[in-house]
Amino acid sequence: MQDPISSIYSDGNYERNNPGWHAGDSPWKATHIARLLDAHGVQPRRLCEVGCGAGEILVNLARRYGCPTTFTGYEVSPQAYAICCAKASARLHFVNGSPFVSPLPDQEPFDVAMAIDVFEHVEDYIGFLRQFHPLGRYKVFHIPLDLSVQTVFRASPLRRVRETVGHLHYFTKETALASLAHTGYTVIDHRYTAHAVELPNRGWKATLGILPRRLSFALSEDLAVRILGGYSLLVLAT
Repeated sequence: MQDPISSIYSDGNYERNNPGWHAGDSPWKATHIARLLDAHGVQPRRLCEVGCGAGEILVNLARRYGCPTTFTGYEVSPQAYAICCAKASARLHFVNGSPFVSPLPDQEPFDVAMAIDVFEHVEDYIGFLRQFHPLGRYKVFHIPLDLSVQTVFRASPLRRVRETVGHLHYFTKETALASLAHTGYTVIDHRYTAHAVELPNRGWKATLGILPRRLSFALSEDLAVRILGGYSLLVLAT
């Protein structure tokens, strides 16, 4: 099957719009991922990430999980891969390509396979999810929930994430989970992550929205996410 990853990640367009490859968010993401795995007693010996960007999530997880855990990052962008190479070590390996078209010689499934903020970028995301399924025993997804009352009403946020970060598909919690079920996944756990609340330097509009999001989320998590947005969905599945 043809690699479903869009060419913008290999032709330099993504790097021009996002020169930092969102590396500043990686410690926050890695913390949430580790908490999710720990909550279910998942102690991976071999972990991979598809679409690892600058590799910082794996770097942070490698600091948390010591030997003998090993990490493999797949990244189709030559620009991001060049950044990753400087971070490689005996336990941290990077591949400039997709596991679907350039797999490693070791074909055994990973203990954990991750796609962190990835499949919303993929034109054929259903095909991607089906290809991804056998890659690991456990799967971890982080999925931006771009659809909310305020993003649909304002329209500009959806246009902005398409133009600047290449989101081709927009999800709610319900449609994200339905997509995973449709492609054969069994969800073990899912939880919200609040990037608009927890991450700094998101701009003055995001700062103004922190208090309303916190208050409404305390009253009803689903309703707050559905109306105000600013959240993603972290999923553990098999």
